[in-house]
Amino acid sequence: MAKPEFFVTPGYGELMRDSFHFSQAVRIGDRIELAGQTGCNDQLEIPPSVEDEIRQAFANVERTLQQAGATWANVYRLVTYHVVDSGDPAIAEPVLEYCVSLLREHVPGHAPIWTAVGVPRLALPGMRIEIVVSATVDHGS
Repeated sequence: MAKPEFFVTPGYGELMRDSFHFSQAVRIGDRIELAGQTGCNDQLEIPPSVEDEIRQAFANVERTLQQAGATWANVYRLVTYHVVDSGDPAIAEPVLEYCVSLLREHVPGHAPIWTAVGVPRLALPGMRIEIVVSATVDHGS
């Protein structure tokens, strides 16, 4: 069995590791699993607009995949967690549409499996999205 190799994304990943004692990604053989990637920048600041936060989360997925030796083309599964209003627990349609547009942009060659989940809150105050990703690469690449 392959030994797990852990990866920490420079910047926000290092802050998260130091503050919360977790890595951003693990690679075991040809499989890569990412911890939830948020839309914060390297100082853990969250953009004011939800669209900018979502775009940053997708960029953070890309940065973390690169650390582990993959790209969006290697992604076969993602789960997105969205903070929703307790009065209307559905994920807002414009938010889902924006995620779809970014998914088409980042993964034009295939449609990975995707689960979108509405939640009342995420780990840190102000966060509105978190993306968990699974990818596979040729062993040794």
